[in-house]
Parts: sequence; structure tokens; C-alpha cells
Amino acid sequence: MLTSVSGIYENGKITLDEIPVIRKKSKIVVTFLEEMDEPNHPKRRLGGLKGKVGTPDDFNAPLDDLADDML
Repeated sequence: MLTSVSGIYENGKITLDEIPVIRKKSKIVVTFLEEMDEPNHPKRRLGGLKGKVGTPDDFNAPLDDLADDML
């Protein structure tokens, strides 16, 4: 019986997209179809939001909306 399963080869490992229904030991043939380009994501800089995001001084102050519930 012939069964095809797609997957990705990367750094010496093959990751299958699905589990084949084969239950017994079987011979396989691996065919490389095409090389995939790595996604071009810009690298993030550590501390890029420093000084732009902060916590208000009254962060831990009780909320007036909950005053009745805290009695």
C-alpha cells in the first residue's frame, strides 16, 4: 500500500504534518520537493519600549467602584 504524508525537514529532523495510518514496520522513500524560504521577520530590540510604557503612581490604590464590596 502506498501512502503519502507531507512534512518539513529542518536541521536534520523530519516533522510530519499528520500521523500516517500505517501500523507495521514499512520501508519509506523521502523526496525533497523544494527548499522553503525562512520568514523575513524583523528582529526585535530588547528594551524597545523603555520609557514609553509605565505604571501609574496610584496603581495599588483602591478603586472607588469597589468600595462597597470591600466592607
